[in-house]
Amino acid sequence: MRLGVLDVGSNTIHLLVVDAHPGARPQPAHSHKVELRLAELLDERGAVTPDGVERLVSVIAGAAQAAEDKGCQDVLPFATSAVREATNADEVLTRVREETGVDLQVLSGADEARLTFLAVRRWFGWSAGKLMVLDIGGGSLEIASGIDEDPDTAVSLPLGAGRLTAGWLPGDPPDPADIKALRRHVRAQIARTVGEFSRSGAPDHVVATSKTFKQLARIAGAARSAEGLFVQRGLTRKSLEEWVPRLAEMTTLQRAALPGVSEGRAGQLLAGAMVAEAAMDLFGVEELEICPWALREGIILRRLDHLPT
Repeated sequence: MRLGVLDVGSNTIHLLVVDAHPGARPQPAHSHKVELRLAELLDERGAVTPDGVERLVSVIAGAAQAAEDKGCQDVLPFATSAVREATNADEVLTRVREETGVDLQVLSGADEARLTFLAVRRWFGWSAGKLMVLDIGGGSLEIASGIDEDPDTAVSLPLGAGRLTAGWLPGDPPDPADIKALRRHVRAQIARTVGEFSRSGAPDHVVATSKTFKQLARIAGAARSAEGLFVQRGLTRKSLEEWVPRLAEMTTLQRAALPGVSEGRAGQLLAGAMVAEAAMDLFGVEELEICPWALREGIILRRLDHLPT
């Protein structure tokens, strides 16, 4: 069957169309992506602005039309932290439903972590042993760990690269004092969760997903995306420790010139790198592997699991 997954994230609205059936690897058929930066379209009360709602409705309508054009039998629409935390979330969801027919399901942070973990587990298989999965989005950081397909521990922290950049790093390049303050904030937030994970023992394999980690791995020397999904890509803490101060001295334009870094994400790269470095340091991770599957694939796999046999 042909499925569409409509991901309304803090940075991007992404429709992924796949051909899938139970027991098989979903095959990507089409990708429709718009960088809306919803997390930046909030007023001082934390509500999505009227202009933001209009733009959101327009982009979702376009994605829904693209899903129809590509012959999707079903579309699985979901929203993450930007919508979840908006003070007018109910109003936004109602507008979207009434004007586009799309009924967005708002995922909790813990659900994001669990579904991403499922995707990573299916990608690496049981031989990977106990997994720890890190995922840095625009609005939040998800961490999950466990031995099965459902993690034993899953948390979501408000440490997304877009959120932190907007709230803590206004300069271009950022002021060193702001960077120092953000470093303290990030590490304090992550440190609160370390005990919860350490009680269940060390992971056998640490994996990261998300655009932020992929870009960090690429600038640290990992293979280009054009070389395919099955090329192993990794990221070491040592390379992050070398890159964070370099990124801190760069302007957004200079970061955008780095290999694999998109212009739209360049401004967020420093904050994302600081979160990645802090997580690897506090959890004692020297090296992790990048997984090409993440939340969208987890939602597809869960949907396929519930199809009647």
